[in-house]
Amino acid sequence: MERTQPIAVFDSGLGGLTVLRALRGRLPHEDYFYFADTRFLPYGDRPESFLKERGVLIARALEKRGAKALVIACNTATAAAAEAIRAAIKLPVVALEPGVKPAVALTRSGVIGVLATTRTLHSERFQRLVGNHAAGHQVLAQACPGLAEAIEMRGAHSPEVAALLDEFVLPLAAAGADVVALGCTHYPWVAEAIARRLPAGTRLLDTGEAVARQLERLLAAGNLLGGGGGHLTVATSGAPASVGATVDRLWGQHLPVEHWEP
Repeated sequence: MERTQPIAVFDSGLGGLTVLRALRGRLPHEDYFYFADTRFLPYGDRPESFLKERGVLIARALEKRGAKALVIACNTATAAAAEAIRAAIKLPVVALEPGVKPAVALTRSGVIGVLATTRTLHSERFQRLVGNHAAGHQVLAQACPGLAEAIEMRGAHSPEVAALLDEFVLPLAAAGADVVALGCTHYPWVAEAIARRLPAGTRLLDTGEAVARQLERLLAAGNLLGGGGGHLTVATSGAPASVGATVDRLWGQHLPVEHWEP
């Protein structure tokens, strides 16, 4: 691997753009290839066996394409496939997980909330996180079916998203959670709306910055840090025109989107 090769980032859709934003903020002199597997969106309702097989296929294709590192910018894909992906490729891999450990460190009430997809919360990986780090604490694991898709397809400020946030966030406020982990990369797009539904002073945890720090450490350890020019390529397994319109809305500026199938 060479320092000039790009960093690959993949998600089922466009929530991972929040992670990409954190990566570019910390590591601006890298090139990035962002892949949205929108042909199979949403991941949250798919069997774990499919997600594992699909994740390994994508990871191997990104390695073959010339990536120097891989960021799995999807909590659901991490929960289902991270171990299999690490075993299948030679690249440094950074994966996401809901911030249970930092939430436990921050809580004063002893009650933490986790907003995530159904698949993430039912995964063995998430159960291990809770078992290893949340002893003596109450973990309110709130599944949010349909929220990621509504954010992406309807927009962060849509009535559909507002109704889902009322359904999923208000119970955490009523139960006394003083720290809430955003366990899906789509949810930072609606962080302000989530915060408005929680008591003042409630902490929201977004793992994007932690992922960027971990990637920086891995690249430095492998003498792979830097070497790019800040170039960004965005690709999708779905329809570039429709995905591109959503990318532009979320990102806040036009980004060309190409079709790529691993």
